[in-house]
Amino acid sequence: MSKKILLVDDSALMRTVLSDIVNSDSRFQVVDKAKDGVEALELLKKNSYDACILDINMPRMDGITLLKEINKNKIRVKVMMCSTDTKEGAKVTLDCLELGALDFIHKPDRASDCRGDDFTTTLTRTLAAVCDSKAPVSAKAFSIDEIKASRKMVDIVAKHADKVTGNRIVAIASSTGGPRALQAVIPKLPKNLKTPVVLVQHMPEGFTASLAERLNSLSEVTVKEAAEGDVLQAGTVYIARGGKHMHVLTSGGKHTIHYVDGPTREGVRPCANFMYESLMDSDYDSICCVVLTGMGADGTEGIKNLKSVKKVHVIGQDEASCTVYGMPKALATAGLVNQVVTLDDVAQEIIMNVGVR
Repeated sequence: MSKKILLVDDSALMRTVLSDIVNSDSRFQVVDKAKDGVEALELLKKNSYDACILDINMPRMDGITLLKEINKNKIRVKVMMCSTDTKEGAKVTLDCLELGALDFIHKPDRASDCRGDDFTTTLTRTLAAVCDSKAPVSAKAFSIDEIKASRKMVDIVAKHADKVTGNRIVAIASSTGGPRALQAVIPKLPKNLKTPVVLVQHMPEGFTASLAERLNSLSEVTVKEAAEGDVLQAGTVYIARGGKHMHVLTSGGKHTIHYVDGPTREGVRPCANFMYESLMDSDYDSICCVVLTGMGADGTEGIKNLKSVKKVHVIGQDEASCTVYGMPKALATAGLVNQVVTLDDVAQEIIMNVGVR
């Protein structure tokens, strides 16, 4: 039976185009449409849907206000945002993810640009992941007070992690549900973390800078969108720029960020496999690989190749705490995981593995 979809967009033309794309896939059927949040809220109060595709900028009630109303009314619905790629749009999209939206797609400005194969594939692939994800979380992401409380517990762990030796690095991969999951990991890392952290979060160009800014504002470690030529430093998290593949180059005893254009791999760009494989030629004695929530299998092939030449410790997020148990599942199925832990425990396991200064 086809999944029932509610489509919310203020443009009549965009509603028609998006509906045609969704309905062309036998897995889905758009059963209701709304032109703004007011109409959508009334439909959500009366009906149940497998997922809702939600625009952000709309008259009367925009997407972020609708999400707040969904939470306020305790409506159980899985939401996928349609977002622009402007800096302002990226920040609002992150707000939506914190309010419970499970994922988002970059919607072209013109409806005619939506008919290409790339957009169609992205939309249906993401919608499938949202429909198959766990029940939506109605609460906000972690508050500052919650982060501070959890950080105190991690500080206790850090006091016992100063004896870890060797030249190490942390390499994290995440996708669907990742922005929320990362708020449970990165802000808990201590500023005296002994290693750098490289991170691939599947996002289009224009969104990763806002993600880095938000995580940096919550964290003791420095978080930045990695720039070409950045020299990796301990206590800093380098997030791969959306739309490009991030590699770590090793030369003269230094490890630097290098971006590569090219086709998608595993259907994504950036792809974590490239990041992991670039560490095969690094000077690091040991690599702590962390794979969090996400659809697909990105990370598995890269870590398998990395393990063939390096000492690698692999931490996978457990199924119960994943929004989508795809990437960690692929890793576990391949027999590559050393530890399976709940999201709340990822940070402390990273600290225990790489140590503090």
